[in-house]
Amino acid sequence: MKIKDLRVHSIAMADPPLRSSYGLHQPYALRTILEIESEEGVVGIAETYGGAEPAKALLAIRERLLGNSPLRALGLSRELLREDASGMARSQTTLVPGENPLDADARTYAALETACLDLAGKTWQVPLSDLLGGMVREKASFSAYPFYKHAGGGGEGEDSRKDEYGEALCPISLAEQAERMVGQYGFREIKLKAGVLEPEAEIETIRELRRRFGPGVPLRIDPNCAWSVDTSVKVGLALAEELSNGGYLEDPTSGLEGMSEVRKRLLAEGVDTPLASNVSVTSFGDLPEAVGLDAVQVVLCDHHYWGGFRQVQHLAKICETFGLGLSMHSNNHLGVSMMAMAQVAVATPHLTYACDTHYPWQTERDEVVAGGRVPIAGGVIEPGHAPGLGVELDPDRLAEASELYRSIPYRKRDDEAEMRKYVDPDWKRTLPRW
Repeated sequence: MKIKDLRVHSIAMADPPLRSSYGLHQPYALRTILEIESEEGVVGIAETYGGAEPAKALLAIRERLLGNSPLRALGLSRELLREDASGMARSQTTLVPGENPLDADARTYAALETACLDLAGKTWQVPLSDLLGGMVREKASFSAYPFYKHAGGGGEGEDSRKDEYGEALCPISLAEQAERMVGQYGFREIKLKAGVLEPEAEIETIRELRRRFGPGVPLRIDPNCAWSVDTSVKVGLALAEELSNGGYLEDPTSGLEGMSEVRKRLLAEGVDTPLASNVSVTSFGDLPEAVGLDAVQVVLCDHHYWGGFRQVQHLAKICETFGLGLSMHSNNHLGVSMMAMAQVAVATPHLTYACDTHYPWQTERDEVVAGGRVPIAGGVIEPGHAPGLGVELDPDRLAEASELYRSIPYRKRDDEAEMRKYVDPDWKRTLPRW
């Protein structure tokens, strides 16, 4: 079993006009599909961040992989997973996921590991989860992920998609969006992307969600560092009841010192709401300070930028050792990443919260896996026991997505530019905004 070819496909998919503290999503999200083929003709696949740089980085290691066993090729981890940077320089505080050059090597390796293990699983006819130690659960749980959004379903001009959820720029319309999402996919937890409206409006949104779904549905809120320490404490106190019972407050303010101060002040008021992070904790080098300051009680992993499946499992063990919870972050993605997330979720014992997923925001029209979209029912995905990731590429859909990428001008994610284009010509991301 040796690698005879590596192919990289830059693709695009329609993305609705979703809002966050970073700004406004562009009408297209970019992804990269990696194929690694063995001499026996078996193909392993992966999906990662899109645009020019991720594709260039994958092509740069092509010659080093050809002729190697896919498992021996994973030895590149010694080179690509160095902990050269941690802290604010490597965080996602100021840069959107996938655009920080300091975690580019980890992202490259994660895609390589996914494709190589998919190839090995398909060759040996075992699910990828077996290569990670076997399933510890049959199902991977995911949460609803409502966003404040403008009208529109993504895409541009004649390529525009149907607006399935409509505009949601107030507490009532956001709660209606969440009801539709939960009704369609059966999610049992809800995470609100915040940092968009005035904090009082976002507090009211969480309260409206609690009124509609009741105390049995855990609620989470993530403003992506949009708030000052004082505002974070104010929100934490106001939502102490609503964020209890399996909820958390994610990245309310920037930096581990700021998070630590929020934690101390909430505890002083008798509020033990966990603080979560996928912004301040993005590498193993961040963990000592996070634990020492009691700044983060829940870490959000992501195999795409933590450096792959096995790094996620290492992270889970460290979190278990220090009494930290573990959830899973997501970005815009298609079915290959969806199944990759599900495979590592079912093979990681210490995964204590339902995972995030943007998958409901993407459409059947943009899916590149054979047979269409990966089903989510009852809020879970069952990856089953099919070989490897459990999905194959649809070559026609892949070609269409590649052609779409070539036809559009976008080559990197820039939420600020989109805000200036459609909302406010003078808009600039500032932290804290409130």
